Amino acid sequence: MGLIKNFIGFQIGWFACVVGAAQGYPLVAVAVASVIVILHLLRDNNIYLELCLIVSAVFIGMIWESLLLASNWLSYSSSDNNAFFAPVWLLAMWALFATTINHSMAWLKDRYFLALILGAIFGPLAFIAGENLGAVVFVDRPMALAALALGWSALMPLLLWLAERFKQRNNIMEL
Repeated sequence: MGLIKNFIGFQIGWFACVVGAAQGYPLVAVAVASVIVILHLLRDNNIYLELCLIVSAVFIGMIWESLLLASNWLSYSSSDNNAFFAPVWLLAMWALFATTINHSMAWLKDRYFLALILGAIFGPLAFIAGENLGAVVFVDRPMALAALALGWSALMPLLLWLAERFKQRNNIMEL
């Protein structure tokens, strides 16, 4: 049941972030995502591990999404055209996504090649869904989709790897 709650929480948060940004309410989106992340942390057995992963994912997301923004291959409807950093609602989505790594997506651990393939497929699909809901605009669609596929084919295994490293480090510290 916890895995289902985790998956549903992520989906609710993702939808709130995308629709909130598209409708001009990015801070409402961040508030919804924050509540979901906090509830996740309060239910988790190891808050420290989850928090390390969430903070790392947000940092990685800030760099990745800011690079995408700087490429001018896509833009976000809630961002200033001169914005250098990714919008805060998008970083909230990275925090939400991180909550799934050790839970509803734990079945992907140690399956890095499958994570690479799934990242290459579902990363761009999430952005296409975001475009359909009005949160993102593809300025150069082919380049944006290629970059998203390539990026998510690396980011998905990276996040799984980080989760495993945090877990190993925590196990060593407990000895």
